[in-house]
Amino acid sequence: MTDTILVTGASKGIGAATARRLARDGFDIIVHYHADRAGADAVCADIAALGRNARPIQFDIANRNQTRTAIEADLAQNGAPYGVVLNAGLTRDAAFPALEDDEWDTVINTNLGGFYNVVKPLVMPMVQRRKPGRIVALTSIAGIAGNRGQVNYAASKAGIIGAVKSLALELAKRNITVNAVAPGIIETQMTADLPEADLRAMIPLRRFGKTDEIAATIAFLCSADAAYITRQVISVNGGML
Repeated sequence: MTDTILVTGASKGIGAATARRLARDGFDIIVHYHADRAGADAVCADIAALGRNARPIQFDIANRNQTRTAIEADLAQNGAPYGVVLNAGLTRDAAFPALEDDEWDTVINTNLGGFYNVVKPLVMPMVQRRKPGRIVALTSIAGIAGNRGQVNYAASKAGIIGAVKSLALELAKRNITVNAVAPGIIETQMTADLPEADLRAMIPLRRFGKTDEIAATIAFLCSADAAYITRQVISVNGGML
């Protein structure tokens, strides 16, 4: 029976690239989306063309009840997945003195709260499989080094690192590894409006990263070859740190 991985935020960007890469590596994929059903359907079609199974799932990761209901319904029908990639997230950038309360709350509740909301209903079913499993969470270079105008985002991503390191300790005896991937500046819709020429000068490799490069790192951490890697944060940032 083919192992299945849930990828959140898989309708575009890093999530879509990750879903496709994991399918190429032989996994079936649960393609999560919040609002972009067309994007999710396109990713599912790409995965089907690779000969793997894919199914869409919809929920807002910031909405705990909605997330739990959707995941529990999928578990009841399909059983527990082998792994989950926690990619979905958002930014609301502003200098801290100008940061609005809702910009803080939205980012924390989505990025950090979303980690809890997605993983909590999955943990015990994954443990009860009594087989190895994988949890990979997307953090950020901002969660390691901080960034101007991103106090909220950096706080949420630093929180994910702490959660990953702690959960890895709890799940190690179950052979479920828990790791984080920390991208630098990657070519996605979220970075489309950034001043590319100025930012390239800050990157030793002198270019933005590609979504497929992040997906490759995630895919390795999901593979059998990464069975002895847990509690780690893997930076993929072109040498910025």
